[in-house]
Amino acid sequence: MSAISTGAARSIARKSRAKRRTGDLLIALAFLLPNLLGFLLFTAGPVFYSLIISFTDRSTLTPDYNWVGFRNYGDIVADPLFWTYLVNTAYFFIAMPLGIAGSLFLATLLHQKVRGTSIFRVLLYLPSFTAGVALMIMWKTLLNPDFGLINAAVGSLGIPRDSLPGWLNETKNLMALSSDKVAYDATQWGLGARDAIILMGLVTGIGGGNMLLYLAALSNVPEELGEAAALDGATGWSRFRHITWPQLAPTTFFIVIMGFIGGFQGGFDTAKVMTGGGPAGTTTTIAYHIYTKAFESFQIGYASAVSWILFAIVFAVTMINWKFGNREDLVS
Repeated sequence: MSAISTGAARSIARKSRAKRRTGDLLIALAFLLPNLLGFLLFTAGPVFYSLIISFTDRSTLTPDYNWVGFRNYGDIVADPLFWTYLVNTAYFFIAMPLGIAGSLFLATLLHQKVRGTSIFRVLLYLPSFTAGVALMIMWKTLLNPDFGLINAAVGSLGIPRDSLPGWLNETKNLMALSSDKVAYDATQWGLGARDAIILMGLVTGIGGGNMLLYLAALSNVPEELGEAAALDGATGWSRFRHITWPQLAPTTFFIVIMGFIGGFQGGFDTAKVMTGGGPAGTTTTIAYHIYTKAFESFQIGYASAVSWILFAIVFAVTMINWKFGNREDLVS
């Protein structure tokens, strides 16, 4: 009888625990339901809808949905402007290594135990609180080739006025890329609109989020490792190269991944506010191309197809980075 009673008690206990788990799950789902509904209605739903209409000739001018299959995707691949805008998007990745190096340099300086570093941390991070549009308008004025402060400062060094960069009005660039096709053009070498946007991003961005990430990572590097290396005669650069830098590898990997994702998806705000995609389309990125196709040309189906091609590119680049970038031998 005792064995039967024990077995029954265990069975009752299991059912009670299962009932409690079910109750806890229902309570958790009740709390998550508003967030889940918001995600389904405003994120997952529109994403799935864009995939469907990317196979149609959907336009905001008519209510019709004509199925065209992969025609939009074929037209995109055959369009030379798409590849030009893709190169424009990739061009801005010039700023990524410079920005990472600058953020790491500032974080290393601000990590020193010196009086007043807190003030400099606040001052360097301050531009990140400024509204993006306001910052771009300010930089648009600074970069004006006629009365902008940047050309005025460069001109004060004795450089002739006709040799000063045209910045946002100029199609030239540091890679001498043609302005109307994917090709090399020696006459296009110089400083132009794309380089002006890169300059703005570097100056305003190196003291932002990446610097804070590196500051947090540096605080987790064991100090005794550097002290032991110093006792063995290691120089400051050797300690950084063989101790600090490997410890920062996960943070750097995260910054690179997020940089690639943000870089491919970015460029809309600067093009819309500062250049309108010009001059001659040199600052038109894929994101801005999607906007113009959807809301200026009203080709929603075509724009959705471009969006999914962009998703495929970002996904592929992220997977490549994840496979080959997250390796200890790359930073050791």
